[in-house]
Formats: sequence, C-alpha cells, structure tokens
Amino acid sequence: MEQVINYIEENQDRYLNELIELLKIKSISADSAYRGEIKRGAEWVADRLKKIGFDHVEVKETKGCPAVYGDYLHAGKDKPTILLYGHYDVQPPDPLEKWTNPPFEPVVKDGALYARGTADDKGQLYTHLCAFEALITQTGGLPVNVKVFIEGEEEAGTGATDLFVEQNPELLACDAITISDTSWNRPDLPTIVTSLRGLCYLEVKVKGPSRDVHSGVYGGKIQNPLNAMAKIIAQLQDENGVIQIPGYYDDVVKLTEQERKDFARVNDDEYLKKEIGVKALWGEKGFSTEERNWARPSLDVHGVWGGYMGEGSKTVIASEGHFKISSRIVANQNPEKCCKMIKDYIESICPQGVEVEVKVLHYGEPVMVPVDSPYLVAAQNAFESAFAKRPQLVREGASIPITAVFQKVLKAPSIMVGFGLNADNIHSPDENFRLEHFYKGIKTCAYLYDEFSRVKA
Repeated sequence: MEQVINYIEENQDRYLNELIELLKIKSISADSAYRGEIKRGAEWVADRLKKIGFDHVEVKETKGCPAVYGDYLHAGKDKPTILLYGHYDVQPPDPLEKWTNPPFEPVVKDGALYARGTADDKGQLYTHLCAFEALITQTGGLPVNVKVFIEGEEEAGTGATDLFVEQNPELLACDAITISDTSWNRPDLPTIVTSLRGLCYLEVKVKGPSRDVHSGVYGGKIQNPLNAMAKIIAQLQDENGVIQIPGYYDDVVKLTEQERKDFARVNDDEYLKKEIGVKALWGEKGFSTEERNWARPSLDVHGVWGGYMGEGSKTVIASEGHFKISSRIVANQNPEKCCKMIKDYIESICPQGVEVEVKVLHYGEPVMVPVDSPYLVAAQNAFESAFAKRPQLVREGASIPITAVFQKVLKAPSIMVGFGLNADNIHSPDENFRLEHFYKGIKTCAYLYDEFSRVKA
C-alpha cells in the first residue's frame, strides 16, 4: 500500500482541483429550474468513472433526477462485492446573503474548502473515486469487486431513487455498501456511524375565515389562524422536551447501561455549545445530549408563515397560516405509523373556529448495523491506518433514507465511513470541508477496500 499512499500524496493538488470543478456545478435537486445542472453533475461523475477505468458506466434515468452507475468486477468471485453509494446533488444555497463567498465559487481558506456540497456530499464522495484511481493506477486493479451508484436527488427526497433500487436488485447486488455522508462530533474523534434515525416530514395548513379580515372589525370575534397555529405548535412538546403525542415512545428501544457508557465517551456539551454559539443545551429531560440525539425521537418546526410580513404594519387577520415540522425517529419506530400519529394528534388539538390540513411530505426508515460486522472492523482498521487513531463506533441523529431501502432490498449492511464534521455547516451558508480530512479520507478509502478484500465473501 505504500506505493498507493505515495501516489495519493503526489496527486493531492490535482484531486482538489477536480473536486472544485464538480463543486462549481449547481446540482440543486429540490428546484426544477436546475435540471440542466443536475444533468451536468451526473455526466461529470460518469465521465470521471470512465477515466478511472470503470466498466458499464451509464447515466441511469429514474422517475426523478438521474443516477450514475458503473462497476469494476475483476477481483474474482472469492472477493466481496462492495457498492459505493453517494449523491452528487446539493441543498439550495439560500440564504445567499449569509455566505462569505458565493456558494458555487469554491475557495480555500483556513485549511478548508468552502462551497455548497463540499461536505455533503461531493467532497466525501470524491475521496472514494480518488482512491479507486490510485489503486488501479498503482496496483493494476481493485482488491475487491466494486459497483458505484451515485444518485441525484438525495436532498429532494422524492422517492424515485428508492424505486430504482427496488426495481434493480440484481444490478446493485452486493455484500456491503460504503457511504461517506456522515460526520464526526469533534475533529479529534474519528467516528464510524452504526445507526441512523429515520424521518417523518409534514406540512400543516391552519384555515380560518374565507378571506383576510380587518383586525379592528373582526378581532375578538373569530379565532385567528396564526394564534391557533401557535397554540398547536406549543402543544407538540412540553417544557421538558417530551413529545406529547400519545403512544409516541411506545416502540422506542431502551438504552442499555453499556450503551449509555459508550455514548458518554463521546458526549461533550461544552464543545457543542461553543461550536454552535449557544449558552445552554435543551432536550428531553433525563437523557444526555447524545442519548437524545442518537436514541430518542425528536420533533422540530422548520418553517412558519402567514399574514403580513412586509415592511411596516398592517392590521389584518390572515385567512390561513402554515408550518412545516419533522420528527427524527429511532430504531424500531415505523415512519408511516409515526406520521399518522402526528397527523391524528394535530387534528385532535385543533382549536375551535379553525380547520387544519395535515400533509405528509416524505418519510424514511431508521437503520442500525450490527456492531460485530466484519466490514465494520475492516473500516476501523482503515481509519486507524490513515488517521493514526482508532475510530469510535457511534450512532447519528441524522437520516440517510436510502440506507433502509438498501437494508430491505439488498440485504447488505451500510458501512458509514464519513470524514466530515458536525461543524462543517452542511445545509447552511459557508459549508466547508477540511482539506486534511479530504486528503486523509482518500487514504482511508484506499486502505478500506484493501481491508475489505480480507473479509470472506
């Protein structure tokens, strides 16, 4: 492996410049105005795979945004087949005025690369492609059989990629999946994620009078939809952070004492408060910060709108108000069941004088990988070789919905080897990815596929 690692070090500048090319593509999947850029992103990834030496490279059409497939199946039947998953699409960059530099004009400063998609997920994904090139160039091939499946709508969540996987189990058949789309809590603590929370996302409309009305003429006579909306939101959790939906915690698996001890090794409240600039943390009483984030469901409001929001004053009672909420759910909770529970509860607490419409936008299953998987051990070895520190096995509070589909359809574990940090501002202005993590991530990936070759297929 020494020759491979030397090659990676010699080509670091080129790898960075190639990543910058990819980051300039505005592959925003949530906005249909960027479909041309989505196509460019898919074609860029496909072209790179071809140059590396992959076979059967193709931009695959789905019901939504296109995905990219390619394979390199020359290691032999006695070697495992690994499916690399990632996504080339990105979140919308709004609010643009909050960015220090334009989001699609990458810039290197203070040891990090700043642009939309650096950490989520173009930069992390590209570590694998660079490692593939180094391995093939320096050793004549890959030590395991590899399939690559890169989607273009992870950030949109339309379900089209899920459907593609369900319809193509033979094409994507594998022994394990590698994903680099997760992050570490702290820069001094490498981690491998073994569990992800699922997601329920809903939109609520609160309807009152048939039109906007004068607050002097009608105030005190009718229920104000915006006041009613505030009352509904206030009843979703109590003052101790407990979700008030009846039966919502019934399926949650209790933490063991050993799990609580393991979580405590990672928990660092003071670092977290400093990192995000708050004076206090908050959440469900009786659980530590990491326990709440990794092993308990949460519920958050993401947007509230209605009425007059322009400059100055306007004394009007709006005819309707809206809000969006999501719940991150944990292992053993069912997203369809949880969505229904949220919908039923909101309808049951609707104040008199208004009506509510609750719409489920999308949802995803939680996922957990057995901690004794030999592929996890291989990943730990790879991390230790590159970062000189053995990674901690952790859970993560975020969701990667496709992992549940992989688990169900492909019956293969998802090995989540992320190189980002929670402080990388993913989904926010000034998203960034540490260059040290990018370069060491490439080395980790080279070691990773070499370690996978020792796992019995």
